[in-house]
Amino acid sequence: MDGARDIFAIPLEDEAYLVYAPLHGVAFAATKGLVGALPGVLAGESSGDGGSGEDGGSAGDGGSREVGKGGGGGKGGGGDEENEGSVAAFAREAGLLRTPPSPVTHRRGAPSPTEVTLFLTTACNLRCTYCYASAGDTPATYMTMDVAKRGIDFVIDNARRAGAPYAGVNYHGGGEPSVHWNLMTESLAYARERAGDLAVIAASAGNGVFTDRQIDWMIANLDGGMSLSFDGLPEVHDKHRPTAQGKGSSPRVMRTMKRFTEAGYPYAVRLTVTAEQIPLLPDSIEFILSNFTPKRVQVEPAYQLGRHEGEPDAETEDFIAAYREAQVRAARFGHELIYSAARVGTLTNHFCGVTQDNFCLSPSGNVSACFEAFSEENEFADIFFYGSSGPGPDGYTFDMDALDRLRGLGVEHRSFCDGCFAKWNCAGDCYHKSLSANGRGEFAGSQRCHITRELVKDQLLTRIATSGGLIWRDGHDGEPCALHGGRDE
Repeated sequence: MDGARDIFAIPLEDEAYLVYAPLHGVAFAATKGLVGALPGVLAGESSGDGGSGEDGGSAGDGGSREVGKGGGGGKGGGGDEENEGSVAAFAREAGLLRTPPSPVTHRRGAPSPTEVTLFLTTACNLRCTYCYASAGDTPATYMTMDVAKRGIDFVIDNARRAGAPYAGVNYHGGGEPSVHWNLMTESLAYARERAGDLAVIAASAGNGVFTDRQIDWMIANLDGGMSLSFDGLPEVHDKHRPTAQGKGSSPRVMRTMKRFTEAGYPYAVRLTVTAEQIPLLPDSIEFILSNFTPKRVQVEPAYQLGRHEGEPDAETEDFIAAYREAQVRAARFGHELIYSAARVGTLTNHFCGVTQDNFCLSPSGNVSACFEAFSEENEFADIFFYGSSGPGPDGYTFDMDALDRLRGLGVEHRSFCDGCFAKWNCAGDCYHKSLSANGRGEFAGSQRCHITRELVKDQLLTRIATSGGLIWRDGHDGEPCALHGGRDE
């Protein structure tokens, strides 16, 4: 088989398999016999180089097998010619015999972003137990209006030159953006005045501890939406997200969500799960969706960074089990939970904007590609910072060697990920967290890899079931294949 096809057989129970062809946008349940016959069929349609390799994929494949790379060629377990003919007809109908397009893209040349993310401050009004930035533990830094203006001018000019429909202004960082309130409001007012007839779309991430005046402004001005951190059940949230004075913050966050809900304002919820709170995850999801109306809910295990370094690991089998139960409850409200690396329906070699010229400004005005590398003091700042204000074009000087190294971090360059069926959905996961888990050497996987594969598998099985139970084709939900959908004749 042509190796570019990326067609995988994922073992299920009772000798059943899930066959997934991510680049073709196809998944279906299959028997051992069908899986055995597919390599010969696929090899017959290729240059004859497939179907005779050794078993297995790389260390990252999680037990899956790339069809055509193991199990023999020819009829290899596929039975008689009539059965092979049936399998060939099915493979043709499913689209497996065509050469799929590549999801690989790569930026070149000088960066010309049309969106800026401003890390307004490292100050914070909370003291979250798992804060990756340890916000509040060190003297706070604050961005100036001159730094914000320079970044805003740069992206607006780029947007005009590119004929983009809008310029983006986003607020994030190693603290709570709304703490630097005057700069938040004044910078956005400046951006909209500077843009003239060019639209400016603004968004923010925040902890939800806002005043009514701030909430009113956000509803009126942050048209790109708000991502709120909220951990579900009030007792769970308050234990891990206290205020700087040590009080629970859930009443304030819930008031913000209620105000957003009443206004029909688009917001998302990001829920972080510590090891001890894993059993309460399903109840937390039900609490959120019973009382509020977020557009989406993202669930992530707490990372062992910052204040949470050395704490019990939440990236466990228990997390997967709790997530699955939480997903069942979310479905009752018409929601599908989000886990950042499990993205069936998304095919890409980029996990995030780190490899796509993210333009994020530290309070000092230097350019980072990563939301988590918000400060020049970050352990991996030398990797993620690639520019600074200076005499270069439009007020910035870029280290093109550093930028090209970031651009080269696409998943296609990670040997560990070769043979993993989730490769083009996950795209190598978060690069900052990969460095934290593996150091600066070659990526060797993490516990998140297993979580990602299990949740991608769940998503595929759900899509197959909702598409009639036979075959799922991306963009064709509800249109099952006319053939046997993976069952032997």
